[in-house]
Parts: sequence; structure tokens; C-alpha cells
Amino acid sequence: MRRTILVVEDEEPIARLLEMYLDQAGYRARVAPDAKRARSQLDDPSLALVLLDLSLPDGDGIDLFREIRRRSALPVIMVTARDAEADRVLGLELGADDYVTKPFSPRELVARVRGVLRRGEPAAHSGAVDAGGLRLDPDSRDVTLDSAPVDLTRKEFDLLAHLLGHPGRVWTRSQLLEAVWGYPDDVDSRTVDVHVAQLRRKLGSRCPVRTVRGVGYKAEMPS
Repeated sequence: MRRTILVVEDEEPIARLLEMYLDQAGYRARVAPDAKRARSQLDDPSLALVLLDLSLPDGDGIDLFREIRRRSALPVIMVTARDAEADRVLGLELGADDYVTKPFSPRELVARVRGVLRRGEPAAHSGAVDAGGLRLDPDSRDVTLDSAPVDLTRKEFDLLAHLLGHPGRVWTRSQLLEAVWGYPDDVDSRTVDVHVAQLRRKLGSRCPVRTVRGVGYKAEMPS
């Protein structure tokens, strides 16, 4: 059965272009040109993901996103002309699975949809990992720091789990995009940097993710 993607987009040429590319990729696209019509479809059990434009004719897409998050864990990719770093960070902080700015490549966007929907845990281990007071449990998807819970988004958790699952190994941004997001290596790698910055903000000096200058990132376990 083909997965259904809800395209919340008021610009008809863009909506139809996305509908065509998603159909070619094996998905069933459903278009909602405004927040009201999007809300009426959120309880449809066939929905697999939402592509959400943040500038809608009847409201702010951020408000609609918050409503989606209150009602379900449905994956959401924000698609918007707002390209400021603050908007990107806000979207990811709120729990968006990805953030794409216009103009965009339809092929790239389909790759991002495929990556978000790809099943399976990225971590190479099945047991909990302890790193100097930081504990990550891939089964319950819980992260604690000195026994206090840490609220991570889905992809922040996946990235941290992947790096902790391979301590000491250096990963390029392209390798992390492929391993954690399922993206091809020609997709914008700033996504990795934004998620690493968020992990460092939430975990502070106890964050085990280290930058390897000119290469990428690795997880450094405490001695």
C-alpha cells in the first residue's frame, strides 16, 4: 500500500509539482491549500507524513504544526520561504523532522521524505549506553543526564544514538546524512550542523559530540 503524504501548500503550481514527484516516487499525495482543510485530514490513519508550508492564507503554519504535535507523532517536514537561521532552529526545536527552504529541488525534497519515513533505528547496538552521567536507552528512546530526563526531538535522538553506537569513529556530514536521515550525499549538510548545535545546547558541556575540524563529528566517551 502506498503511503499518503499530506501537502499543505497554498501555491498551486508548487503543490502540483510536489504531487507529481511524490507520485513518481511511489507515494500518494493529498493537497490541502490552507490550515482549515489540513486540520480536517489530520486524523486520517493513512497519513504517513506532512509537508507543511509555514505561510498559509488562513494562519501561521507554526500554529498548525503545534496542533499536529498535540494530536499525534506524525512526521512533519516544514517547507517554507523563511530561510533565516532563527526560523530553521525554531522549527527543529519545536520538533519538526526536517526544514526545507524555497526554492528547493523536488528531487531533494522527495529524498528527505524518504529519509524521514525510513524505518529502523540508526544505532548499531540494542543496549543502553552510559557516558559519564549521560544515559541513552534506544529501546525506550529515553535520554537522561544525571538521572534527569532530557527532551530530544526524534532526529536529535537518532543522531546521538548513532554516534554513541560507534564511539571514536569520525563521520563526515554526508555519512551522517545517509546513516541517520537516509539522504543522498548531495543534500544540504547544514541539517547535521543544526542538530549537533541543538544537542550541545541541551546537554551542555556533557555533550559527547566532538567536531573533527575539516572532516565531521565523532562521539568521545569519557575516560
